[in-house]
Formats: sequence, structure tokens, C-alpha cells
Amino acid sequence: MTEQALKTLLEAAKKIEPTTEQKESQRRSFAFGNTAFENSLITREMIDRQAEELARVANEPSKQ
Repeated sequence: MTEQALKTLLEAAKKIEPTTEQKESQRRSFAFGNTAFENSLITREMIDRQAEELARVANEPSKQ
């Protein structure tokens, strides 16, 4: 790959906006990587369950 081709690809990549699903997947991957590093008992399934619970709570009407 030439330097110019690489620069062209990098410029194109800067303009791409990730989808909501891609952002959520990246967030969960980051959470798993950082927590599993500290505690090997953490699983991806645990991260997914907690993320779903957080989303559910965040979407509940507030009780004021």
C-alpha cells in the first residue's frame, strides 16, 4: 500500500460515524477488557447482563 493510499483511507475513516450498536459493542468490550484484567471471574455474559440492566433502569420513567 502506498503512503498516499493509506492517507486516503485514514481521511475516509475519520468521516465514518459508528452506529449506536457499534458504540454499545465497543463500550461493552472496553468494560470487559478492563474488569476481566482485574478479576478473571468476570465474563462477557456478566457484562451484557449488567449493561442490559443499566439500560432498563435508565429508560424507566423517573419517580419524582
